[in-house]
Amino acid sequence: MTFTYDDFDLSDICTYPLASRTSKVRREDFARPYAKGAGLGAWLDGLPRILAAADFRAVVDAIADARRRDAGILWGIGAHVIKTGLSPVLIDLMERGFVSGLATNGAGLIHDFEIALSGSTSEDVDETLGPGRFGMAAETGEQLNRVINEGVAAGLGIGQAVSRHLHESNSAHARLSLAAASARLGIPLTVHVAIGTDITHMHPAASGAALGEGSLRDFRYVVSNVAKLAGGVYLNCGSAVVLPEVFLKAVSLVRNRGVSLDGLTTVNLDIVRHYRPQTNVVSRPVAGVGRGYTIVGHHEIMIPLLAAALIEKS
Repeated sequence: MTFTYDDFDLSDICTYPLASRTSKVRREDFARPYAKGAGLGAWLDGLPRILAAADFRAVVDAIADARRRDAGILWGIGAHVIKTGLSPVLIDLMERGFVSGLATNGAGLIHDFEIALSGSTSEDVDETLGPGRFGMAAETGEQLNRVINEGVAAGLGIGQAVSRHLHESNSAHARLSLAAASARLGIPLTVHVAIGTDITHMHPAASGAALGEGSLRDFRYVVSNVAKLAGGVYLNCGSAVVLPEVFLKAVSLVRNRGVSLDGLTTVNLDIVRHYRPQTNVVSRPVAGVGRGYTIVGHHEIMIPLLAAALIEKS
């Protein structure tokens, strides 16, 4: 068969009244202009009830509702969140009851530890890699490894060991440390290490035995925390690989023991959509039992905005 240049006959197509159609966008869902001086609560209420704005509202509602019902709210915090200066915002949420537990990776712990010691972190890799100075800060390599080694030997997880040390040693900038706040407020912090990925592993004080045992201990702690998330919320903020993988395995173990996660809300918050957070946090764990949301944006804007919305909501 050879096709030809024939016009398609439109003379008898079937139509219907617009008013009879179900539409996804309605005027009652539209945004409302902001009035000067109205405040953040009014701004939030004025967002359109469409797409990402509707998802943001739903996330705020889920977290606020979990806090009201004393359900679990577990935050997974990637290193970038800490090194963009958001610790004071997260510590404030911890103090207000919006955080039941924290999980981070090895890099997140390093940034938090350096902030507690010196009030600064995040070296210039381009400047230090060439001369072989990258990752060679003495305090980070020596002290953090020592705290981990001694803490794990005493039966602690990595997060618990470092949190207790920073709190009890009254480090110069402990008020800016998530780990120190964790110990002060009795909120568990778990640390999930991938061997060879962190600058502390480059130092002779690093112990593979301590890192492995401590991180495995923290994994079992976080599984226990995930087991308490029925009707609660898990947020993955800025971790593209490690924490989404840890969370998925925790969910599998919890379900293997027959523990319900009904009503679980999961949230991934990052500057872009990554495969693992989307599948291991937003989609798979809540299939048939809850809801998952993806909020795309810069941490240094979106997390303070989320925190402010939660404070207004409460």
